[in-house]
Amino acid sequence: MRVLAAAVATMAGLALTAAPAQAAEPQGKYWRVKTFITLEHMHPVGSGYTMMERRVSVDWATPDGRSWTAYRPLGAYPKTKQDEEAWKKDGSPTSWTYRTEGMKISLSTGPGKGWVKKQEDRPIALMLGERPVTFEELQKLPADAAGLKRRITAEVNAWIDKSAEEAKTTAPGVTKKDWLDHLDLFVAESLTQLLYQNPVPQKVRAAAYEALRTTKGVRDLGQAKDPLGRTGRKLALPDLATDKQTLKQQIVVNTGTMTLMAQYTDDAPAAGGKQVKGNDKVEAFVAGWTNDEPAVPDATYGK
Repeated sequence: MRVLAAAVATMAGLALTAAPAQAAEPQGKYWRVKTFITLEHMHPVGSGYTMMERRVSVDWATPDGRSWTAYRPLGAYPKTKQDEEAWKKDGSPTSWTYRTEGMKISLSTGPGKGWVKKQEDRPIALMLGERPVTFEELQKLPADAAGLKRRITAEVNAWIDKSAEEAKTTAPGVTKKDWLDHLDLFVAESLTQLLYQNPVPQKVRAAAYEALRTTKGVRDLGQAKDPLGRTGRKLALPDLATDKQTLKQQIVVNTGTMTLMAQYTDDAPAAGGKQVKGNDKVEAFVAGWTNDEPAVPDATYGK
């Protein structure tokens, strides 16, 4: 579950008051983001045990805006020791098929074949939130923490304005205050995007990290290892609380390269509420320039 904030308008005036980054040349043909995902399968299988799924997705983007996406399931395994014991009592099956809400669901302990395709419906792949931007625009983002935070906050406010206006017809019970109550979270999430999603200069990523650390509600949890065994700095983002649940997000950042290494997403029940199943997720990221051509991901987790 991701609630990353998106902006929809250019903040031209702010660029005059913030120091832009020094334009960086592409260091490869593609900006590539590998995402290794581990999440709880949404329904128990077999005699009632729970499985964890592993997947990998990869996105490539060129400086001129072309993009490719790839995906591969990497197999499932029992969540707990008790689940493993129940699975073994069932004869250690390697696949399951069932229907829910009219859909056929398949699960396997082995990796799938996977696929890769060019995104023909995305003429511009580079984004700042949900707003298409050029590679050159990304290079001109402010390289100082204060200036970048002002820019991102303005982008988020513009998105809130547009979303609140649209909600007047799509969700009349929702008000602009519902978004503004979580402004710090939306800003923190937008700054997090800059740590991996976009090919911005390292000085911009460093500014994004500093701005993130000083955002209200963000907590420094110290050094930690990510799911791939890499060491970085762990931060907790502001919580998103509703009457049913509380969304908690933590990230791990490589403070050398200033890139995001991992994100942990957990749904905790509100007081007296019921845990939402299937939304706990762990993602490990490998982001950077590459000359390797788009291809189906390797069938091994972490590669």
